[in-house]
Amino acid sequence: MCKFQQKMDWDNFRIFLEVARARQLLAVARKLGINHATVARRLSRLEKDLHAKLVDRKTSGCELTPAGERLLEITERIETAALQAQSTVGNADLALSGTVRIGAPDGFGSYFLAPRLARLKRLHPALTIQLVPVPLNFSLPKREVDIAITLQLPSEGRLVARKLTDYSLGFYASRDYLDQAPPLETVEDLKNHTLITYVPDLLYSPALDYSEVVKGIDTYRLECASVIGQFEAIAAGSGVGILHDFMMPRHPGLVRVLPTIAFTRAYWLVCHADIHDLRRVREVEAFIVQEVQAARSMFVLAR
Repeated sequence: MCKFQQKMDWDNFRIFLEVARARQLLAVARKLGINHATVARRLSRLEKDLHAKLVDRKTSGCELTPAGERLLEITERIETAALQAQSTVGNADLALSGTVRIGAPDGFGSYFLAPRLARLKRLHPALTIQLVPVPLNFSLPKREVDIAITLQLPSEGRLVARKLTDYSLGFYASRDYLDQAPPLETVEDLKNHTLITYVPDLLYSPALDYSEVVKGIDTYRLECASVIGQFEAIAAGSGVGILHDFMMPRHPGLVRVLPTIAFTRAYWLVCHADIHDLRRVREVEAFIVQEVQAARSMFVLAR
């Protein structure tokens, strides 16, 4: 007579998937609302069921073994199939319920997208929308966000990407600051001003490096790690800095200076291939694209 093995608990695969992505048992426990010991116990149970060591647990975090890497690929395919079943067979997406998490640079996320998300919520009230800032660490391949707005076209992973728009930037200062500051007509004049800029060693993308323009010019500096901090410092009259042109229509107190100097960068809209066909994801992507296209004249100003 054949003996059947005890049925494996598929929730343990979900625990493993979360551990593989977070690489921290405590982080998984917090996310799932269970205690640390339960996460460790269920992970051990899965390893026992599969007769394989899946994770090396170290003081610095968890690292997947070769067997764990293979299981990660399998469990992600299972997760994708479950999402697709929920969307198509179960009709769970018909009312656009569930959650879509968007990762975006703080300039685009806070000053362009966030004020427009109320319109999306009115269209789909049962949909939960999460907007998280870059450079908050997240991974599309690990499904930590559903949609990402990036400054560069990603080169790795099973991703679907499209160019969202070019955008322009320039030097700005407040009217009050300019009324009291020395003349500012050329780049060399910046040596008499406070330059408000990024913290160099915290730049998370080469696209944020504008240092070539002021190379060799010794200026006073106020360095802020986020564009929101830079904007608030410039608006308060602390100095001169480089800001996105699309932020300016709502802030008439800021003045474009050094008008012959401009920067052009691009935003990309990126999604993991496995969830790109989920209706709630497609609808949010379409909304973002539509809003950007409607405001295209804001993103690249004519000089």
